[in-house]
Amino acid sequence: MAVPPSKVALPELVPMKRALFSVSDSTGLIDFARALHERGVALVATGSTCKALIDAGLPATNVADVIGFPEILGGRVKTLHPKIHGGLLGIRNDPVHAAEMEEHGIEGFDLVAVNLYPFEKTIAATEDYATAVENIDIGGPAMTRAAAKNHGFVSIVVDPADYASVLETLDANAGSTPLAFRKRLAGKAFARTAAYDAAVSGWFARVLEEPAPAWRSFGGSLREVMRYGENPHQEAAFYATGEVRPGVSTAKQLQGKQLSYNNINDTDAAFELVAEFDPAETAAVAIIKHANPCGVATGATLAEAYDKALRCDPVSAFGGIVALNRTLDAEAAKKIVEIFTEVIIAPDATDEAVAIVAAKKNLRLLVTGGLPDPAARGTTVKTVAGGLLVQDRDAGRVSKADLKVVTRRAPSDAELDDLLFAFRVAKHVKSNAIVYVKDGATVGVGAGQMSRVDSSTIAAKKAADAARTAGLPETLAKGSVVASDAFFPFADGLLAAAEAGATAVIQPGGSMRDDEVIAAADAAGLAMVFTGMRHFRH
Repeated sequence: MAVPPSKVALPELVPMKRALFSVSDSTGLIDFARALHERGVALVATGSTCKALIDAGLPATNVADVIGFPEILGGRVKTLHPKIHGGLLGIRNDPVHAAEMEEHGIEGFDLVAVNLYPFEKTIAATEDYATAVENIDIGGPAMTRAAAKNHGFVSIVVDPADYASVLETLDANAGSTPLAFRKRLAGKAFARTAAYDAAVSGWFARVLEEPAPAWRSFGGSLREVMRYGENPHQEAAFYATGEVRPGVSTAKQLQGKQLSYNNINDTDAAFELVAEFDPAETAAVAIIKHANPCGVATGATLAEAYDKALRCDPVSAFGGIVALNRTLDAEAAKKIVEIFTEVIIAPDATDEAVAIVAAKKNLRLLVTGGLPDPAARGTTVKTVAGGLLVQDRDAGRVSKADLKVVTRRAPSDAELDDLLFAFRVAKHVKSNAIVYVKDGATVGVGAGQMSRVDSSTIAAKKAADAARTAGLPETLAKGSVVASDAFFPFADGLLAAAEAGATAVIQPGGSMRDDEVIAAADAAGLAMVFTGMRHFRH
């Protein structure tokens, strides 16, 4: 246990006399160091950082000369020395600390600029175990934490974006830093090392295939502060975890106003859904409202797919999110901008399409450079009071070979294609989920109801409403297939689908009353297949 120093007041202002640099990201390094030198600050730096300063004509002292010991073990050990950590941790106005520092020739540092080995970028670029381990920083986090702990005397800078504010603060305070400023820097530093350690521990959990490690932490870097959260009285911010997964967190926004909290949530849901459909096989469009699909379709072109998706629920599509699995082209862009849309997200966009969307100045257009892999492993996290619920991403998928026909009538080839399409969409609909599909397009969606019968009824109503809007004489559900994200506990939900006009059903199976449900399907002339996999989405 640490021995507490004598109770001394922390200084309000600390003059900036000596700075220590050890950076892997040299962004702004030379300009910052030169500005400090011009303000009379002595510069000390580790090996490659020191060389960069000297090459730029700055009078920097190598850490090896301060400690009287060279870097060893391939650079693994270079700052772990009392003359470095004593200079970081020493409480200058504590008599005992001051005496020991003088006795051992330890000089304090007033500023430390450190950024860590790029572990997150390394694991994003390679799966090589040895390379990842070698990019786990030891000295950097140690110096960062030491300086942050002693923020009463030391300014710790872990982000090149803060170099300018340090200089501005020095100029505003006659070459000194105020305590409040040093506290803010310390808080940011501890957050950085926490996120870094979370990345390292999370990587170990993945490579060791350890689903439930004894301790679990998650970290991220701030992307932007939101205007508010789900509602105006809630504060919110958006953080990127560094996961290499194309989507809203990695997208480039080509135009439009700032994304809201709800926009980001819905856009993520839309893009994850549309990624279920291979762009090499078909064009696909998903229209999302409140994280639920109000229309999903495939087609020969994006324009065709959009028309089919929009037909499912044109009322709900107003003010929705549109996700595409191929490059947005002019033909699709012209159709999308005909109604009010909040966000368009696609792997890319043609110049002509960008120009068309630009006419709607508030419409956000995001391009991601690719699609997320729906079968890739990953982790999802939800908060509960006092805890976190952590699970694998739902990467489950079924193919024709996985299906078990349980009724007297087997589905036709066309029905099978639609059944698989429907089940793939149901995976992205809030439970209880019922999805009607016909000819590669949703024609009715029932989401998030407490009763599966209610979801089925709502989906049927949506199909009837869509038909009326399109001026058609009968419901779009006639001749459709229907998917349920979980088993039918009773036959009533299935019978509601049959009454709506569905001819085939796909569901996980596994109910105690499966025999009753199968018998009801046979009596109604339905074909039904079991998947053996459910897709609850709460």
